[in-house]
Amino acid sequence: VQLQASGGGLVQAGDSLRLSCTAVGLDRAIGWFRQAPGKEREFVSVISRRGGVTSYSDSVKGRFIISRDDTEAAVYLQMNHLKPDDTAVYYCAAAFANARTFYVPVQDTAYAHWGQGTLVTVSS
Repeated sequence: VQLQASGGGLVQAGDSLRLSCTAVGLDRAIGWFRQAPGKEREFVSVISRRGGVTSYSDSVKGRFIISRDDTEAAVYLQMNHLKPDDTAVYYCAAAFANARTFYVPVQDTAYAHWGQGTLVTVSS
């Protein structure tokens, strides 16, 4: 599984961005994590293998939307109403293979493959 995240950039508070994660061999739950300067990596969102189940961290719930398009082998993270606290490097990751269709892990130890990050900077 190879992953590549893109779509980051510099925006102002209140703006929107859409991150993309393209992958080869995408029949896994796909998650987004982020790491701000000086902080540990944290869970942002995850979508199940077939897209039927999603999960969000409390800090982004109601503002971010995760989706997937398996015809494009891509997972998207639509980020709305961005805040300066959202500034971080965002990573997408593919979970270890799991037979459960609606598996949505939130721990980074459940993820086997990681893409390179994409930087999101939100100015106030």
